[in-house]
Amino acid sequence: MKKSNYNTKQKELLLTYLKEYGDNHITVQEISAYLTNKGNPMGVSTIYRHLDRLVEQGIVRKYILDGRSGACYQYLNDKKTCNSHFHLKCVTCGTLFHVDCSFLSEIDKHIMEHHRFSIDNSKTVFYGVCENCGGDNQ
Repeated sequence: MKKSNYNTKQKELLLTYLKEYGDNHITVQEISAYLTNKGNPMGVSTIYRHLDRLVEQGIVRKYILDGRSGACYQYLNDKKTCNSHFHLKCVTCGTLFHVDCSFLSEIDKHIMEHHRFSIDNSKTVFYGVCENCGGDNQ
């Protein structure tokens, strides 16, 4: 019985963190470091197990952005539209930006109309350098 309560507490700690950073894509390593710093260490395999269940339940979305990085996760809440916009990833600091832009939406339309191809925006990432890392100097 204690183990079940412990798992429930761990799941709640994980959900609290995911909700707090719901606009970000978060890695398991970031979750582990945060929980450890807060005095609630949780094993990486336990974090993966909880995240897999949350993904199955539709509470969290899992992203695999490139072949070099591990998966990232995002708390969905009412934001189930993350697959309807593009993403920008800074190759210097690793920040991922969600981009709702009418110009990029036109790219979606163009590719469908002229090339008969539907883009999966949840997996579409433009790589470059953000403004904070000197992207405006290029």
